Amino acid sequence: MTDTVLPAGALPRADSRYFYFRMALACMTIAFIGFVPTYWAPMAKGTFQAAPVYHLHGLIFFSWTLYFIFQTWLVASGQTLRHRSVGLIGISLATAMTFFGILISILSVRRDTIGGMGEAARTFMIVPLTDIAFFAVFVLLAMLYLRRAEWHKRFMLLATIVLMPAPIARWFLTFLAPPGGPAVPPVSVATGPVLVASLLLIIAMLHDWRSRGRPHAVYVWGGGVFLAVMLLRIAVSTTSAWQAIATAMARLAG
Repeated sequence: MTDTVLPAGALPRADSRYFYFRMALACMTIAFIGFVPTYWAPMAKGTFQAAPVYHLHGLIFFSWTLYFIFQTWLVASGQTLRHRSVGLIGISLATAMTFFGILISILSVRRDTIGGMGEAARTFMIVPLTDIAFFAVFVLLAMLYLRRAEWHKRFMLLATIVLMPAPIARWFLTFLAPPGGPAVPPVSVATGPVLVASLLLIIAMLHDWRSRGRPHAVYVWGGGVFLAVMLLRIAVSTTSAWQAIATAMARLAG
């Protein structure tokens, strides 16, 4: 992300200059705290058992939040050239995240199918796949709008926000799921975490309203399409077409 070039002698307000840095900190905090009950705490106790690929997946995804903090801090502190020089790291991370997001989704379906929950797993597969698809699309758009700072930085923030339902969902499943509930939840369960994560989008839109008089089109259209698809996927996940797609993708795991 890059700041808009300002006229000589003009300086952005401090609260506006550091807004994206603070949002990045918020996203990192959500990502870390969200996985405490299902990953960090079991890891600390030595009770978390998973293949190395799951640990690598977690490392890559959490690294994105740290990278986003670093990049937004560089811009806020006026180090725009350095910010641009490490941009390829972000592209590499996003590419790896897309690959591992799809891979873990496929491996999870294979694992649950072996456990006798194949249909439920294939239905729920739409949740992680749509999340990672939106992330990839928003990062790609951010790269396409690299020279238009006002668009670029908002696409980058939106790309990070769409990752937040996953850690938020861990708290929903840990503290709100009924005892003895299904091992693979229904797709509708993902709606709550999406709505909570959308509070970050609302904060960004309110900041725009305060600083520029109206929410930017990235938030209005990008956020609107994201929320619409998040709701529509509940119905789509039960169709025979989606089941066929999920079955074909699950077979990629062998």
